[in-house]
Formats: sequence, structure tokens, C-alpha cells
Amino acid sequence: MPPPTNSRPAPRAPRRKVRVAPPVPTNDILVPKQRLIPPPVYRHEQKYYITYGEYLLLRQRVGRVLRLDPNANAEGEYQIRSLYFDDMMESSVKTKIGGDNEREKIRIRIYNMSDGVIKLESKLKTGQYISKRTCSLTREQADALSAGDPTALLGHPDPLAKHVYRLMRTQMLHPVVLVDYYREAYLHPAENVRITFDKELSTGVFRKDLFNNGPMAPALDKGVVVLEVKFAKFLPGFIQCLVQCEGAQRLAISKYLICRKFES
Repeated sequence: MPPPTNSRPAPRAPRRKVRVAPPVPTNDILVPKQRLIPPPVYRHEQKYYITYGEYLLLRQRVGRVLRLDPNANAEGEYQIRSLYFDDMMESSVKTKIGGDNEREKIRIRIYNMSDGVIKLESKLKTGQYISKRTCSLTREQADALSAGDPTALLGHPDPLAKHVYRLMRTQMLHPVVLVDYYREAYLHPAENVRITFDKELSTGVFRKDLFNNGPMAPALDKGVVVLEVKFAKFLPGFIQCLVQCEGAQRLAISKYLICRKFES
């Protein structure tokens, strides 16, 4: 047996204090918040010309299953007026006629001639899919843009407003045509289905004032209705049966292009 020793275990080294970095400040002065462009929500959009008689038949069918848009008035519809923009190269017209795979339309939209809700919108088409970006405008901003003045968008926090300001400054984007119609819309939660009947399409010809309630020029023959069927990934079978209409042919209908023809 080894003789006992008086050795003690070596003392432990003192623990080093670890300094924890203070939390990064998140106030707007030191780290400004960034408004990011949300990813686009794509949908399908099918358009048809139908007669007024076909419209009466379809609305009766659709109305039994789908819910009327809560924004509708007592007559079951609401007025939509849009002021469309194009650049000096007429890109929106040319890309539509040429059937380009990717194209964009910029517009300001109001409802029932009211300035209570004013939307600046970018409608994007990518292949067979449609997406839309929207931001709100004040009456003063809408009036300025209608007059071709983009400075009203300076300081607007939304990325879409900055995008439109840049287009107006660099590509001479400017207002070109008023498009007006009455919409009767029906909704269903399955695949976010939206069925609309657009009636009495008209144009302001050379007028660009959104809130001018003067006379408009009819853009389609009397009684012609535009049927639009919109949905997310696929059109449910029972709704497809509801909107079947003998003789209705799916077409690449552009209300914007129809109304632009009146200015040529």
C-alpha cells in the first residue's frame, strides 16, 4: 500500500465572466423598419362575352349557390371606374396585342364615384396566372396622378407607390384612358371563386378626370356583358356546371384595350 500523501487537488481556475451583448435596439431611429413587397397571390382568370339573355339565365343559377358581393347596392351591383396609365412607348397596348408572357397594367380605381376608397393597383400577368398589388391613395394624391404629377407619391410608405413614382419619372408613365362599368359579383370560398358580370362598359375617350361625372361613350354594343370567372388553383366542378353557357367562347378580353381604341 502506498504511503499517504498530504497533496491537495489543484485549485480550479476562476470562471471568466462572459459579457452578453445588449439587445439590438429596434426603434425606428436606430433601425428603421422596412416595408417589404409581399409575395404575389396568383389566380386564374377566364373571360367570356355573353348576351343579356344569357346573363339573366346565369345570374339566376349562380345566385342560388354563390353569395352576392356584400359591397353591392340595392340593385345587386356597384360601379367601377379605373384610370389606366401607359408609357410613351405604349407598352401596355403593345404587350397585350403581342400576347407577351409577362405584362403589367397600372391603374387607379374608385367605386360608385366616391373618394372614400381609392386604390392604386398593379395588375400583373405571368403566363396564364394573374396577380394584383394594391395600395390606398388620398383624394389629393389621386387628383395629382390624374394630372400626371407623380410628386404626390413622394413619402408614400407602400412599395407599389414607389414603383409607380419611378415609372412616371423614368419611363414617362402617364394617364391615358378612363374605363367605366357596372359589376355584379358572386363569391364562393372554395378556391376563392369569384364570378362577375360586367355591364355597360364605357369610356371617357380623352377625359382623364376620375371624379368628373360627365357623359361617357359606350364601348360595347348594347346588351353585351363580360363574364369573368376567377379562381385560385382549379375551378370546382359544381361551379363549372353553373357557368356553362352554350355558345360562350373564352376570349382574351381587355376592357383597357377596348377603350383605348376609341382614342385612335
